[in-house]
Amino acid sequence: MTATDDITIAKLLLAEYDRVKEEQKTRIGFRDNLLYVTLAAMVTVLIGAAQTRHAELLLALPAATSVLGWTYLVNDEKITAIGRYIRTDLGPRLSALAGEPESLFGWETAHRRDTRRAQRKVIQCAVDLTAFAAVPLAALTVFWVYGAGAAVPLVISLLEVAAVAALAVQITLYADTGP
Repeated sequence: MTATDDITIAKLLLAEYDRVKEEQKTRIGFRDNLLYVTLAAMVTVLIGAAQTRHAELLLALPAATSVLGWTYLVNDEKITAIGRYIRTDLGPRLSALAGEPESLFGWETAHRRDTRRAQRKVIQCAVDLTAFAAVPLAALTVFWVYGAGAAVPLVISLLEVAAVAALAVQITLYADTGP
């Protein structure tokens, strides 16, 4: 008996399931921590700008939240993609191998049938937009009112508006409110 005699398609698919679920779990933890990091960055920049009375320090906030927001969005999309892959590809293949008419991973679809899921996803989208778009845009507005004098910081602020707007559009487009 060779080592390959113990390898079956079902075992390989179950191993894949374990790996993608582990990746999903890791990405969820990382994504959720990004919100805390974003809040800490906001507080740090706002306190620094207020204490020094240098409005140009506010330009650090949109830069930081754009990078953190994009990283948050990419991880959130991968978390969703993993769930979709398990629901639509991996689960059905394992179910077919097991001779089961229903998906073996019921939780992957059950939690999506919650009647308040769409409402939660819309609220989460609003939270994400607040953290990664509204607060940075408010910081830019304060900068324009109190500190926009020199040309270079003003150009930087306009580039940051474009980055924040692009991120806001992507957050909205990737909001998975469907069943």
